[in-house]
Amino acid sequence: MRASVGGRVQVHGKGAGNPDQVGEIIEVRGADGEPPYLLRFPDGRESLVFPGPDSVILPPAP
Repeated sequence: MRASVGGRVQVHGKGAGNPDQVGEIIEVRGADGEPPYLLRFPDGRESLVFPGPDSVILPPAP
């Protein structure tokens, strides 16, 4: 999985009532675009994420 700053990571919810979460990549800490990624979510919180099989990389928001 490779990404760049400005891209987004979508983490799929794990069951009914758990919506998908999408965060903007504000920092790539791995080599050559590899994880971990520092994400900023719409509510302002930031989190260091190692995306798993329930995640996809999305292009930057329009």
